[in-house]
Formats: sequence, C-alpha cells, structure tokens
Amino acid sequence: METAITSHIYHSPIGQLNITAEEGCITALEFLDNQLFVDNHKGDIHLPAVIHQCVDELMDYFAGSKRSFTVPINQVGTDFQQKVWNELYEIPFGKTCSYADLAKKLGDPKVIRAAAAANGKNKIAIIVPCHRVIGSDKSLVGYAWGKGRKKWLLQHEFRLALGVQTLF
Repeated sequence: METAITSHIYHSPIGQLNITAEEGCITALEFLDNQLFVDNHKGDIHLPAVIHQCVDELMDYFAGSKRSFTVPINQVGTDFQQKVWNELYEIPFGKTCSYADLAKKLGDPKVIRAAAAANGKNKIAIIVPCHRVIGSDKSLVGYAWGKGRKKWLLQHEFRLALGVQTLF
C-alpha cells in the first residue's frame, strides 16, 4: 500500500517554504529558492490536518506569538543524524550553541564535522532549528538556506526573547 505524500507551499516573510507531510507527520519544511517543486496537491483535495497545523504554527512563529512547535515531525536519517536533530530540537528559542557545544552534547567533542554535516542534512527548517547553531567564535556560519535567512531567524528570535535588535 502506498502512503500519500502531500506538499503545500507556505509564503513566509523570508521566502516560500515547501511543507511535505506523510502519514500524519511533517517530513520536510524547505525553502524553495532554486529547487524543483512538484505540487502533488490538487485543488479539490483537502490538505491534511498536519499541514494546517504546521501553517498555523509557522504563522504564529513569524508573528512572534509562538516559540516552540508541537506539530508532529518525522525525518528519515541515520542514528547519528537523528541524535543531532534531537539535540537541535532542544536548543531553546532565542538561544544558540556552537558546533563544538553540539559535539559535546553528543558525547564526543571530536565529532564536530560530523555534527555539522548532519546539521546540514536537516530537511525540517525552523521547526528543527539548525539556524541556532553558530561558530565557536559567535560568528554567523553556514546555513543550507542562506546566511541572510539564518541572520533574519536569529534576529527575530533574539528580539522577541531578549529584546536584542541586532546580534550579527
């Protein structure tokens, strides 16, 4: 039996996000920039409740009234990637950690590069907050969807959580 995969585009303040859901969970939330998008949602088919919940939570996040997400997610990855993504999910709103901190939380300070690679494989932007990982020197380092978006997301969160207008 095939499982239904549904996609929907959400127009966020920092670009179009493709929300993908399967079996009652969000499986991807990715910015569309230069990606090929195949919309398998037909106009007469209702979107699943999980996509509506995701859109509602994203709207609240961007409006500043939501700091954590409750929408169910399921991202396929190796055991190590799952550990990294679970650690990312635990970074609080308005806070950051370095790749070195992330490696220490994983139990081995030597896995910095592996943790960074797993961070880069995260397909559930914003909800699994890979944007909250910065350089050990507090610098704004890479982000799969662009440093400009990373900066915007961090400033949005710092402004709401700490009253800080500019960090980077």
